[in-house]
Amino acid sequence: MKMNTEHIVPLSRQALILLKDLRMLNGESRYVFTGRNPHRYMSNNTMLYALYRMGYKSRMTGHGFRSMASTILNEQSRFRPDAIERQLAHCERNTVRGAYNRAEYLEERRELMQWWADYLDHLRGEKVVTPQFGKYV
Repeated sequence: MKMNTEHIVPLSRQALILLKDLRMLNGESRYVFTGRNPHRYMSNNTMLYALYRMGYKSRMTGHGFRSMASTILNEQSRFRPDAIERQLAHCERNTVRGAYNRAEYLEERRELMQWWADYLDHLRGEKVVTPQFGKYV
């Protein structure tokens, strides 16, 4: 949910497998990404601090991943910019167009997310970094 509006997020096969694996770690918690307390969700800053610990301080942020994805997806010319913007939960800047166009582009966004996951798998290649899930991620 962004800006207090529901947002549908199609998931790739890879994302569904990851969520299934996370469920085994989180048990019956109502949250996918739990904090140190399994009854609370992960802090908004958890990913940022993880990037800091990996040496990316002042070089990358969580929002930077969204920017990178938008740029790469737009440069591929495989997907309509409207579908990319909807996937990122961006609001239409043209208020008149936004008032009339309520398209979700779900099928195209499903393809987009699968393409993105496959693209990331391809980039990873032989340089696999396996996450070490512990009690506290």
